[in-house]
Amino acid sequence: MRILFSPEARAEFDDAERYYEQQVSGLGKRFRGEIRAALKRLRYWPTAAPVERGEVRRLLLSRFPYKLLYAVETDCIYIMAVAHQHRAPCYWVGRDTR
Repeated sequence: MRILFSPEARAEFDDAERYYEQQVSGLGKRFRGEIRAALKRLRYWPTAAPVERGEVRRLLLSRFPYKLLYAVETDCIYIMAVAHQHRAPCYWVGRDTR
């Protein structure tokens, strides 16, 4: 199943990767790898993650305090947010699933 990022989720991902890379060389690359591993799990088991709100599910990252908020649609998995777990927990609620 194909995975699409909303423009906001893509920006959040890029910002977090850049931030981690500025903190420690190579840490941004590890963050990207963690996201890729999570996306691989989503492709195989899209409905395994718990529901966060409505039809939106959440997949927690293992090594970073982030979660992927996504909707399973008929033709794709749509990532709505790459959200830090400890900041403004519901900021993404007004975003469309597509």
